[in-house]
Amino acid sequence: MDLSVELGSLCLNNPVIAASGTFGYGLEYRSLVDLNALGGFSTKGLSLKPKAGNPVPRVIETSSGMLNSIGLENIGLEAFLSEKLPQLKNFNTRIIVNFFGDTTHEYVEMARALSDVERLDALEMNVSCPNVEKGGLQFSSDAGVLTEVVSAVRKATGKFLIVKLSPNVTDITLLAKAAENAGADALSVCNTFVGMSIDLKTRKPHLANRTGGLSGPAIKPLALNLVYQTVRAVQIPVIGIGGISSGEDAVEFLLAGAKAVQIGTANFIDPASTLHIIEGIHRYCLANGVSNLSELKMREE
Repeated sequence: MDLSVELGSLCLNNPVIAASGTFGYGLEYRSLVDLNALGGFSTKGLSLKPKAGNPVPRVIETSSGMLNSIGLENIGLEAFLSEKLPQLKNFNTRIIVNFFGDTTHEYVEMARALSDVERLDALEMNVSCPNVEKGGLQFSSDAGVLTEVVSAVRKATGKFLIVKLSPNVTDITLLAKAAENAGADALSVCNTFVGMSIDLKTRKPHLANRTGGLSGPAIKPLALNLVYQTVRAVQIPVIGIGGISSGEDAVEFLLAGAKAVQIGTANFIDPASTLHIIEGIHRYCLANGVSNLSELKMREE
């Protein structure tokens, strides 16, 4: 049974990637998960300078999911390159660096700095975080602005470039096409949905930032539909994200046309969820006579 996949020039041993923001910098999970067994992992979002994130409380459980307003807290580019990356060099898995900026210039500076780092297999542009004041949704809600920033980053790096899109838009296909035309090699679909939760005792929002990003099983049908739409709008590979917690969930995204999947909130519930999902995909394929993942096609009739 061959679980390997090709995302253009980026080859993965299997289609399961640990999603940014749920897997630390990879090192935090190495005693719990065999990193070499993964298709890859996407690091916590990185910025040029360290970022403290939003005030607490910034995470709350919801029905079939969770709301987070972390605010892209991270150690910054320099600390990642000097402290984290050297410890990852001997792992045989795809390392994807998720990065962001408050301005187009910052995105470009990040891309340039990461461009010559040999051990990094791909870059993932986060243009869609719903819980920060600067950057975030402003880059993914306007096709013209998205085109500008992706084009600028494309000129700054030859690395495999993934653009992570927001679901909080009127028509995701317009943004997907804009990113593709601007030079993206692949798309991640999708980031979290903007949501809110209110404390009935205090009558105040549970989150200090009022709103946050909704993730987990609650969003799976919504994310699956966005992946289905995006796959049919672009020619580049699409990575499906949103509420995947089992091998069966992952297969649904693959049937919808995703070439790979990212696992997010499930990592908080079970640190080894990525491994269980890989096993689940394998079991499904064996039970259904699928010898290669390219055979997984949704029946349209």
